Amino acid sequence: MSESNRLTLPIAQLARDNDEFRKVLWTGDESQLVLMAIPEGEEIGGEVHEGHDQLLYFVAGEGRAKIGDTEMDVAAGDVSIVPSGHYHNFRNTGEGMLKLYTTYSPPEHEPGTEHATRADAER
Repeated sequence: MSESNRLTLPIAQLARDNDEFRKVLWTGDESQLVLMAIPEGEEIGGEVHEGHDQLLYFVAGEGRAKIGDTEMDVAAGDVSIVPSGHYHNFRNTGEGMLKLYTTYSPPEHEPGTEHATRADAER
């Protein structure tokens, strides 16, 4: 799927329908919109984005967020804010996929990036 050129999207439904680990939907000069799906028992993987703020909006499933030294449960309807330079990881602790959409400011991934699995993303 190529990136969308539409400027209004049914984002929560697109995120619920997505089964890919990462799918970049739209990239602008200053921000980026990405879908993510984390399988049962798996995680995004611990990381730090220098120079990038990230917001993660959860639409389905249950998980555990670690941002800096703080850990908390997350579920549909929650948003996690990851300021630039903070360690973070998100783990699926529920049944079924943990589904979300996320924004990066500025963009983090190449426009049009798609990774079916975390292993694909790490290659």
